[in-house]
Amino acid sequence: MTKGKPADGTLTADGGKPADEGLLVEGLRKRYGAHTAVDGVSFALPPGGSLAIVGESGSGKTTTVRMLVGLERADGGTVRLDGRDRSARARGRTERLARAREIQMVFQDPYLSLDPRVTVSGCLDEVLRLHSGRDAAGRRARVAELLDQVGLGAREAAALPRGLSGGQRQRVAIARALAVEPRVLVLDEAVAALDVSIQAQILDLLREIRREAGIGYLFVTHDLAVVRHIADEVLVLRSGAVMEHGPVDRVLDAPEHPYTRLLLDSVPRRGWNPSIP
Repeated sequence: MTKGKPADGTLTADGGKPADEGLLVEGLRKRYGAHTAVDGVSFALPPGGSLAIVGESGSGKTTTVRMLVGLERADGGTVRLDGRDRSARARGRTERLARAREIQMVFQDPYLSLDPRVTVSGCLDEVLRLHSGRDAAGRRARVAELLDQVGLGAREAAALPRGLSGGQRQRVAIARALAVEPRVLVLDEAVAALDVSIQAQILDLLREIRREAGIGYLFVTHDLAVVRHIADEVLVLRSGAVMEHGPVDRVLDAPEHPYTRLLLDSVPRRGWNPSIP
């Protein structure tokens, strides 16, 4: 995907063609008092694409995606999905639910977003009752389908969150997000708290889901190895502003901005010894 601007100044998803499909973010801004957390962030995510947003702590990554899903209100800029403006406040419950279905978010620690008193199957059933018109039998069938999609079975379905491993809880969080059939899935450091071997399993699962369902991914991470594994493009943020944006291989192998080079130089290489300055 190459981002450009036609004569009217509208960002495009590819080759100068207006981006009437997928996610289009233009000039997104957010301030907290005197602090500018996000400063004019723009990007396009085509249907089924995968964009990684990277940067150090405080760079504005999480604030950016929280505005996309409606957890924060932007002070400026626009967010469009398939040509529909999501920038204004939703009017009424129906519109809020419709927007929630379009863009779903998976957090770093799924335990904090799962009700400890509700079983896995109950968690998924609750989402389906809220967002779908299925009857009880239809919801049961869909719950089983979702669990199978993320590699879980009947034992996990009957378990409470505390009875699952970290990787299993993250699979539940992904299944819950997929239950509403979103257009875009936002993953905020979604594998950062997992062991390396479990990280690889979850990333492989996400690649398979993307290939089968055609969902677009926005992957917030500080781990550049994860970026290579999951993303087509990468957006580099610093102090809320875009430093660099382009295809993953180009940005990571031949970075143009000094800040991107600094991020890459901070990644330990093979043979690195922390005791040697």
